[in-house]
Parts: sequence; structure tokens; C-alpha cells
Amino acid sequence: MPAYVVAEVEVQDPVAYEEYKVLAAASIAQYGGRYLARGGEVAALESEPAPKRIAILEFPTLERARQWFASPEYTRARGIRLRTASARLYAVAGVE
Repeated sequence: MPAYVVAEVEVQDPVAYEEYKVLAAASIAQYGGRYLARGGEVAALESEPAPKRIAILEFPTLERARQWFASPEYTRARGIRLRTASARLYAVAGVE
């Protein structure tokens, strides 16, 4: 069953964040994931303010999403994200 990672992100250092985007994308693909949404326009429907940036990732399973998050490849990217942005990430199992 697929699983989804939802990230709400506010970038403080857009120049340095570019390196995160490259490393994160490579690590996501390596663990069988893909972007469903990445930094597009956000419209608040029930809450204000809307998050600055949203990313939605799809992985084959929740376990694979957890493996990606704990992986050495993403750990390197995550270090950059922690220095350049604030974020909240959630993993949720999909429905069949």
C-alpha cells in the first residue's frame, strides 16, 4: 500500500536550500519515492496562514518512507534543510 510524506516548509535561506533540493530529490528516487507536489502555489482553504511551501511525496510503503527518512542519503540532505528552513514532516499510509 502506498504511503505519503507531507512536508510544510518555510525556507529562510533560498540559495543554500537549492543544494537540499538536489540531494533530497536524488535520495527520494533512490528509495522508490516520487514527488506528487513540490513547491507549487498553496491556497489556504480552512486555516490561515497557509504554509509557505508544501511537498507531497509518494513511496511504495510506509516502511520504505521510514527507510528513506533514516537513510544516510537523506540524512545529509536533512542537515542542509535544518540549517536553511523550518519544516514539519508527516508520513501517512495510503488507502487501498
